Formats: sequence, structure tokens, C-alpha cells
Amino acid sequence: MSSERVVDIWGPRTPFTSGTSWPRRVDQYLADGVTEADVEEWVRGACLLCSNGCGLEVAVKDGQMVGVRGRAEDRVNHGRLGPKGLYGWQGQQHDRLTTPLIREGGRLVETDWETAMAAVVERSRSLLETKGPLSHAFYTSGQLMVEEYYTLCVIGKAGIGTPHMDGNTRLCTATAASAFQESFGSDGQPGSYTDVDSCDALFLFGHNVAETQSVLWTRMLDRLDAADPPRLVCVDPRRTKVAERATVHLPVRNGTNLALMNALVHELIARGWVNEDYVRAHTVGFDALDRLTRDATPEWAAEICGVPARDIRAAAEIFGTGERVVSTCSMGFYQSHQATAASCQVNNLHLLRGMLGRPGAGILQMNGQPSAENNREAGCGPALPGFRNWDNPDHVRELADLWNVDPLVIPHWSAPTDANAILRFAEQGSIGFLWIAGTNPAVSQTDLARTRRILSGDQCFVVVSDGYRTETTELADVVLPAALWAEKTGTFTNVDRTVHLQEKAVEPPGQARGDQAIWTDYARRMGFADKDGHPLPAWDTPEQAFEAWKAASAGRPCDYSGLTYRKLHDVGGVQWPCTRDAPDGTERLFTDGVFNTADERCETYGHHLATGAPVGETAYRARRVDGRAILKTAAYDHPYEVPDETYPLRLTTGRTVYHWHTRTKTKRSRQLNEAAPAMWVEVSQPDAQRLGIAEGDVVRVTSRRGSIEAPARISHVREGVVFAPWHYGDPETAANELTLNGWDPVSKQPELKVAAVSVTRIRPGDGPAPAPTTTASAPVRPFADTGRE
Repeated sequence: MSSERVVDIWGPRTPFTSGTSWPRRVDQYLADGVTEADVEEWVRGACLLCSNGCGLEVAVKDGQMVGVRGRAEDRVNHGRLGPKGLYGWQGQQHDRLTTPLIREGGRLVETDWETAMAAVVERSRSLLETKGPLSHAFYTSGQLMVEEYYTLCVIGKAGIGTPHMDGNTRLCTATAASAFQESFGSDGQPGSYTDVDSCDALFLFGHNVAETQSVLWTRMLDRLDAADPPRLVCVDPRRTKVAERATVHLPVRNGTNLALMNALVHELIARGWVNEDYVRAHTVGFDALDRLTRDATPEWAAEICGVPARDIRAAAEIFGTGERVVSTCSMGFYQSHQATAASCQVNNLHLLRGMLGRPGAGILQMNGQPSAENNREAGCGPALPGFRNWDNPDHVRELADLWNVDPLVIPHWSAPTDANAILRFAEQGSIGFLWIAGTNPAVSQTDLARTRRILSGDQCFVVVSDGYRTETTELADVVLPAALWAEKTGTFTNVDRTVHLQEKAVEPPGQARGDQAIWTDYARRMGFADKDGHPLPAWDTPEQAFEAWKAASAGRPCDYSGLTYRKLHDVGGVQWPCTRDAPDGTERLFTDGVFNTADERCETYGHHLATGAPVGETAYRARRVDGRAILKTAAYDHPYEVPDETYPLRLTTGRTVYHWHTRTKTKRSRQLNEAAPAMWVEVSQPDAQRLGIAEGDVVRVTSRRGSIEAPARISHVREGVVFAPWHYGDPETAANELTLNGWDPVSKQPELKVAAVSVTRIRPGDGPAPAPTTTASAPVRPFADTGRE
């Protein structure tokens, strides 16, 4: 296999009917000139270039990675790999950071580890002595391993005692966690990928799965091409490849998701499509939900969303009459001002129909990143490990006993700090030490001009651990070279709770080290210790860290206690909870209709979804939820920005199948970079005609925060909407120069999908826009019809 999978993104079809097993198909790619006979070793692991977590093996020759192949027996992919999985690993072999860097005289210069760490420790100690633990913050990724997250969690929460810890999961999957917590009492996907195999309907809410989790879409395609295909409903303002296969496509105006969801719930209740026995036995809050959605008719929602009322009714009927429905939900819902409320309504649809805990009936509130689940469950974000409740003294004591520290050290006096607040505190100078690991906020954060000012200012000492020099490392005071995927050993967990072990295949380049080793070195230099003077954290190796994490997870919803490195090596992916009673893992949660909402078990006491105000322990206990799910939502409100005369269009941002986040790895893979080499923006054909824009013309997109220039693609995005991929980091073209500092009040996830913009033609282009033609970015007309030579 050469590069044909760049064009044939999802590979050949292997259709299968409901209730049968997805056929195996092993995908493989070896570097040019390498044959299978040349491979000296195949090392087991899983792909880390989307949240699917496909099982694979890494081909090694002469100490270098030379290819990959899918694992046929793995439950996630049955041997398949997407374009990023097949080709993306090549990016790790180019332009790597190999030595630490330190800022001297305003520029970064090479140094040694001793000098770099001495500078980090000196500033850290000075701030702890003069300002205390609130001076420190950590901002991590959704691409590290649970061993690394848990190590940093212990350092931050027990060694330093800071509540200022979050990940860039705040940008991609914070709402998934919040929606599960509000509805079911704790984080954790209730469904399984195998539910796709037997469902009779698929609902994709703001989820372009064809590009963001391409192998999962392959699984769906193989069901859609079978003799008994499920009906498909797609909610997306673009005509994606998902929309092209949809029974009903709802191209809503971005920012109006909650209006649509309230109307769908209205229809289920009004037309009697409610499993009353299930609702009565296993939920609370139905009367309030009924009252709130009583006037949310399809006609009302149609005016707001810009879609026909008949199509809203058709979608509701598919959900209301289906026997086995699978829903997925992703960034189109999460990156919004009412993200948690809209995502909770997805949960509510399933609860109203009793569509949980059985084959073919499940929810997948998607992760945007491959190990976002680990960040959330290990407590490296604004949470306590094991889905513990920071507001529950018993949960805090459990951790204090586990770590042998005083409970008062563990920050639980107020809500943990989200990334938006961390940046604000760093801007103000109350946070004077910010460690960024495995992420590139100078491209991925909102309102990039402000983000760059914060990270480059003298008020905050910035440490960055990364595998490459990025837009963010160039603003740092110290840069540490980090080992990447397959250059270290550890575990990570995908969307449907499947845990994989990635085994070390090759050595990292130069002086690069794994993140766990870096943080353990920092902790030892800082002298962090428990009450008896023993080192904190108490481990050094990845497997020791994994065993410690197992102890922290034991008895909690995300129980890993039955897992070992050996089992994961032999079997491949295993779903948590995996315990003595469930040694092979657990395919679905809540099969008995009992949820994690009991007072002593829940991860949160919940929030008011419209304001974000906490419910509080007293009010929560008074409600006597007692293990039942909670039906809750909010009334629709308009986005923070709506079009006006100056900014008449709605911007939405997103991904392309060929790139991962800010392209640090994928732009260094020849096949992937050639498929999408540079920035573009998409406008609809009616908007293009009105504005005098032809395919490839350079346009300026302007918001209240900034402007960018890029070639225009005349695509199938809905009229009035502009789409921009956010992978490209140059300030002249970066989509997040335009996005705003607004967020959902519960999940604190930024509203990256809605901003008011104007578009102006600047000059003719020199050909078609550099956008893919194989995806949702395909042109409306073939290039021969665009009028260009």
C-alpha cells in the first residue's frame, strides 16, 4: 500500500448485517523501499492520532519506525487504520526537539538538562515560598498516557497543592464529561462501539465522524452498505460525507443546537414516544423537562435553526419509533455557549426511550483527543482522580490516605480551575509559573493575539514540554524535549472506555525524555514528600505508575484494578471497568438502570445549566436522586455573537481528516501534508456569488478580534456560514485569530463554533484553494467549471 488511502480515505467496504460481527480487514503501510521481510520486530500498541484508539503494531528496522499495521483481533478497529494512522507516524522522524532550550537575552538557546531543570526549580521554589501554591498552574494535553497524567496529578494536587490544573481537553471534550456528570452522576461513556453493529438508527449531533474518527465511520459505512442499513440523522451546517448518506440532514445554523434539541424532546413527549415505565423507575426531573420544552415546537425551532419543521419531525419520528438507536455527539455541540444543555438533551432522548445499557442502544459523547478520557479520569484536569467529587470530604480523605498526605493539602475548598481562568490568572500575574505539556495553545486557544501576549509576557514564567518547536515553545522561558508516541511505554483510553497499552518501540531522539520521567525528575528536585518523608510520587517507572493508578481507580466507576500490562499486551484493547468480577472488561454501563448519582458516589452535585451555578450538596441530597438519572436542560438563548450589518456571517471552525490539531506531526508526513498543505476558508455558493468570490480567490475574513487571509473554497457549507480549519498556525491564516472568549457556563468549553465575521474578496487566486476535494471541503463544481484556466 502506497498513498492510495489519502484518496480512498475509508478503504474498501466489508458490509455486515445487524447483529453480526464486523469483518476483519488489516491495513498496513511500510515506508518506501521497506518490505515485510525487512521488518525486524512488530511492537504492539494503538494509534494516537484521533480518539478512536485503533489497535496496531509498529514495524521496527535498525532501531527506527518503518511502518504500521492494524491488529485484526482488536475490538476497536478489527485491523483497519485511517490515513493519519497509516502515515502520521512519519512526522515523528523530522524536525524534533532533541535538547533543552532556555531563554537568554530574549532568544531561546540550547542548553543541558541540568541547567534547564535548575532554572525551572529555582523559579518554582521562589514562587512557592513567596506566593504559595496558587502561583503554579499546569496545562496539559489529551494525548499523553494515564501514567503521565496521574504522576502530574499527584505532583500538582498533593505535592504543590494547586487547583490550577487543566488540559486542552477543555477545548474538545470538557462538555462530554459535564453532560455525563449532570445526567448520570459521573463521567464515562455508557455505550460501546459494538452498538453500531446492531442499531437500527444512528444520530450524529455535530459530529463529522467521517473526518474526525475515520475508522469509526468505516464501521458505520459497512452497516449502511449492508442489506439492513440503519437510518441516519446528521446535524451539521456543512454537507459532510455523513450528511450525504443521511436519511435526514439537519443543516442548522451554528449556535442553535439547543433549540433543535428542545424541539426533538418536545416531539417525543407530545407524540407519546416515551418509555414511561423506564422514566418512572430510573429517572428524576421529567415534569420539569416537559414544562421547559412544551412550547418548543418544530415550527419554533425551524425559525431559529433555519431548517424545515418537517425535517425536525422526521428526525424525531426516527428516534421515537426506533428500537435500537445510537447517538454520537461532538465538537459541533461541545464548542458552544449552551453546550452542556444541548448535550444533556442527547442523553435525555435516550433516557426518555429507555435506550441505554443494551446492544444497539447507546450514547457516545465523543472525545476530540485520543487520551482525553485519561486526562479526565486521572485528575490531571480540574477534577479529582477516579471521578471523585472535590466537594465530598470522604472522597478527599480517600485520596489523602492513598497519597499519605494531609487532606488540607489537596485543593478542594472551591471548584477546580479551568483553562480559561488559568489564562486569566496568568495574564494578571497571580499565576507566575505555567507548565504547558503536549499542546500548542498559541494556535489552538481562542483569541490568539491575547493568548500570545499572555504567554510572552514577563508576568508569568512559562515552561513547555514538547516533541517539536512550535508557536508556543517560541514564547516560553524553558523548553524541554519530550518523547512521543512509541518512544515510551504507557496506556491510554479511547472514546468507548477501551484501554490500550502502547509499548516502547524505539528510543526517543537526542536527549528527549518521556513526560513522566520529566515530572518525576522535577518532583525529586523539589523534594516533594508525603507525611512520612517518602518521595511523592512514590514511583519511577511507567508500570509502577500504572499500578498506583489502579489503586486510585479501584472501586470507582473507572475501575482499572483487573488490568495488567501483560493482559493488555496479549488481548489488545479492554474496556473499563475491569475488575475481579469483570476480568474481561465491561462493554456497557448502566445495564441495570442504576446510575452513579447516589450521594456518596456521584462526581458532582450538579449545576444549573443556564447559569453554571452549582446545585450544592444540601439541595442535591434533598432531591433524593438515589441512583436515578437526571433529566435536565435549559431554555434556548442566542449565541454570544450574532450576525449584524458589519459582521453578517457566522464563522465555524473544524478539522480535516488529513491533519491532527496544529499539524506538528502531520505536516511532516508527506502524504498528509500534500493532501491539505495550506489554509483555506469555505463559503457557500450563494454567498460567493453575492460577494463576487470565485474558487481560489484570496479573501479576508474579519471578526471583532482580528482578521485572516486565505484562498476561498466554494463548498457545500450552508448559506450564511463560513468554515475555517483551525490546524494552520500562521497569524495571517490561523482561524483562532477570529474566535471569541466566551464559553458554556457549566463545561467552560469555549464557543469556537460561532463568531460573527465579514468576508471580503482581496484579489484573484492562482488556482483552486488548497482544500481537499475528497471530504466535506469538496467544491460545489468541478474545477473545470469554475471559470479558471
